[in-house]
Amino acid sequence: MKTMKTTTLTGQMAVSKTEAGMDYIQVLPDNPRVGIVKPFSGSGRGQLLENGTFDFVRKRRIRRKPVLKQLHSTVSFGADGTDRYTFCLPSEQRGEFARLLKREATVAAKFMNNRDEA
Repeated sequence: MKTMKTTTLTGQMAVSKTEAGMDYIQVLPDNPRVGIVKPFSGSGRGQLLENGTFDFVRKRRIRRKPVLKQLHSTVSFGADGTDRYTFCLPSEQRGEFARLLKREATVAAKFMNNRDEA
C-alpha cells in the first residue's frame, strides 16, 4: 500500500456499544476544522487493539462499466474474472417477467457468443 498523504489529528476516540452489541467508534479531534481531511463513506476493515490503537483500511469498490445495456438488463465483466448478467424489472411488469427475461437473455447470449468468436 502506497501512502500519498498522511494527516495526523490529536484528540479523543470514543468507543461505545450499540443496542445490537456492535462497536461504535468516533474520532473527536481537539481542533475540528473544515477541510482537514476529505470526507468519505465506505466499507473497509477496521482494527481496534486493546491498547486503543485503531487502524482502518478502506476497501476499494471497483465498478465495471456494462459492455451491453438493454432495457432491463446489462452484461459486464468483473475484476474477479467473472462475467455478470444483471436483470432488473419493475414490480409493475412482473407478469411479463418470463417473456422479457427470455428475450433479453437471448440477446445477451448472442452478444457473448459473438464476442468469443471475434
